[in-house]
Order: sequence, then structure tokens, then C-alpha cells
Amino acid sequence: MKAAVVSAFDAPPRYQDFPDPTATGPDELVVDVLAAGLHPRVRSQANGSHYTTTGELPLVPGVDGVGRGPGGRLRYFVLPETTLGSMAERTVIDVRRSVVLPEGSDVLAVAAAMNPAMSSWVALRRRAEFQPGQDVLVLGATGNAGRLAVQIAKLLGAGRVVAAGRDEARLSAVGASETVPLDRVAEAADVDVVLDYVWGEPTAAAMAAVVTHRADRGKPLTWIEIGSVAGPTAAIPSAALRAARLRIIGSGQGSVTPRDIIAELPSLAEEITRGTFEINARPVALSDVEQAWAESTSTTERLVLTP
Repeated sequence: MKAAVVSAFDAPPRYQDFPDPTATGPDELVVDVLAAGLHPRVRSQANGSHYTTTGELPLVPGVDGVGRGPGGRLRYFVLPETTLGSMAERTVIDVRRSVVLPEGSDVLAVAAAMNPAMSSWVALRRRAEFQPGQDVLVLGATGNAGRLAVQIAKLLGAGRVVAAGRDEARLSAVGASETVPLDRVAEAADVDVVLDYVWGEPTAAAMAAVVTHRADRGKPLTWIEIGSVAGPTAAIPSAALRAARLRIIGSGQGSVTPRDIIAELPSLAEEITRGTFEINARPVALSDVEQAWAESTSTTERLVLTP
């Protein structure tokens, strides 16, 4: 079969032959891949920088996708750590890590949105004791995952959703209750939950500003680290931890069990197939994977590879 194949972590995948997959376990199924999203998580998998990497090569990248099995069922699937990812004509899935989709579902939208949407969906439903009516601040709201986080927080009942980012023009289009430049998040200090896709130095500054400007520092604040587009480390001032009732947690593989993640798939897939969210997906042929890898896309667009 044809696949996108990574042979070196310092080079993009190439479209070439790869051995056909074989199902070996009772819950495994070979599916024809219809669509696989090119997420930032996939790029870090392919360049060996993700914290789950084993260093094993060659590998086919891709952590999720939409496929059709021998019985004809359409499925969204999440793959375990494997060298046979979803960016191939076929792959092996564990049916327990998949959800059946209604026939006629928009496979591009599902492949584009499930991964970035899961970041905030799982964070609010599995990592924070989030309650309807609470206020949410999204740091990095102009990116693909951040835009979806705004929509998901509203869907789950947030009282107020504040979007923060550097690009004020894009901020105005994310659909938040309020917007604020990243360097003025002190104006949104009295929120209950922060969904942080930024980290790095901007988060250190934002955390200090939010904590010191809260009207009631005894009011609980849950800061959820999800992404790190501004850097992998943040120098959090010790005063931020002492001066307010602040809880910093992470949300991702490891901090949320596979069972809990899988449990959230059906309800999220249902919202996406229903058309609840605004999704900007662009299909790219799998054979053009090298061009897709080199392409500089807008932060609101998600490339989807289609075999």
C-alpha cells in the first residue's frame, strides 16, 4: 500500500510503499482510511519531539482519522502509540478506541476537528470540576484548537468565555463573550478556569497578572495547561502560587486515561457531525504529503490528508 513514511526525524514524510497492515488481536480491524488530520501533534510525532516518542523508525504518522472497515461501517478512530499511523491507505485500529459515525457524516470535518476539539472537551469534562455558569479564559484563542475551545466552553454552559491572543483582528472572529489582548489578560482576572494553549514566557506573565488582579483571591482558579506554542517551559513566580487559590494542572495523554478519553468520543463526534462547530478543513491528497508538510497554513485552517 501507499503511505506517508518518516525515515528520518529531520525530514518530512515521503509518499512511498509500506507493508500492508494485518489485524492480529480480537479487537483489531483493518480499515480503509478516508481522512486523517495533520495536527500539530502529528508534526511532533513525525519529528520525534513529542513526549511519547520511542525513536523507532520508519513510521507512518497520524494519530487519528476516519476509516471504513470490511463491514462497511464508518468509524472515527484514535490510534495507540504505533509506527503505523493513519496517514496511509489502510491502517489497523482497535475497535474499542473508535466510534461508529452515521453514514453521510462529513469525514473531513470529523478528521479535522476531533483532535483539536478533544483538547478542551476532555480538559473541561475530565480534568476540571467545571460547572455550567463558570467563566472561562482561553489563552491562544486564535489557533485552531483555541477557536474550538471557545465554542466548546460555550456549549458546555460557560457563563462567560474570554478569548485572549496576540492577533486582535482574529480574536474578534472567534465568537467569544469578550476578547482581550494577551498582554492585557489582567482585565479578565476574575474567571474560574483558564484553558492555556500558550505556555512559555507569555503564560508566566499572564498568570502573574491574573492572580494579582483578582477581586477575590480566595476564589478557586483552575489553570489547565494544554498546549505550548510559546515554549515548553514557563518560569512561574512563586508568589502566584501563594497569593491566590490557584491550581495548575495539565490535560493530555497520561493525565487523562485512554478509557476516559475514549468515553468522550461519542458525544463529541455527535456534536461535530451535527454541525455544532465552525470548522475550517482543507483536503490534501496523501500523495502530496511533502507539499502539505512544508505548507504554511493559517492558524484557523486544518489540513486533512485523503488517500
